Amino acid sequence: EPLKRFEAQLSGALVTGVDTRGKAMLTRFGNGLTIYSHNQLYGRWYLVPRGETPQVKRQLRLAIHTRRHSALLYSASEIQVLTPAQEAAHPFLSRLGPDVLDPATTPALALERLRQRRFSRRRLGALLTDQGFVAGLGNYLRCEILFLAGLAPSQRPVDCGPERLESLSRLLLELPRRSFRTGGITNDPDAARALMENGASFEQARFHLFRRAGLPCYRCGTPIERISAGGQACYVCPRCQPGRPA
Repeated sequence: EPLKRFEAQLSGALVTGVDTRGKAMLTRFGNGLTIYSHNQLYGRWYLVPRGETPQVKRQLRLAIHTRRHSALLYSASEIQVLTPAQEAAHPFLSRLGPDVLDPATTPALALERLRQRRFSRRRLGALLTDQGFVAGLGNYLRCEILFLAGLAPSQRPVDCGPERLESLSRLLLELPRRSFRTGGITNDPDAARALMENGASFEQARFHLFRRAGLPCYRCGTPIERISAGGQACYVCPRCQPGRPA
């Protein structure tokens, strides 16, 4: 186990911070070392009282303990201990774009990247999940952002007028931050609350259109369609996202 050789260096070390870069987590220690972990599709953290073990059929990959609690990472396929130099040269971290949850990432920066030649002529359906463009967007955020922007996955930034592009640059940050604050809700929070009060499940209420193929658009009533974009399933409203130059 490659992590075992760092056990003596990390045992008793103080955790000084936890950062995210896209879908990677960086757990920083006072001795200068950083644990890089990427959950991929199956990794999951559990926070439990020390001495307790979650009843899960998963492989424990990493355990970080305090006197009272334990942070346990199960099933993650990528875990490494990095020095500052190794972090700077890391093949995944070094190619990431600005993180959508980083307060230093602004709509102005997102707009600047949308206008850059290397990004401006790419289809939005593929661009938005390219972690080199901005880091941290997954499929459901891609679908929801494009819906709220009124843009089809086939459109490109260069096809968009200034107002539509500025709206997209704001949504690129607003929606993931809303999702972070609300535990995964990208629908209007008041609308989601009303839906759940009327019997909808959290999964049914949390999205505008993601995983709602065949159901009516909350905005216009048109049935939501499931298409393929960028190699993944993508959900669109054909009326709200007509795909014409914007």
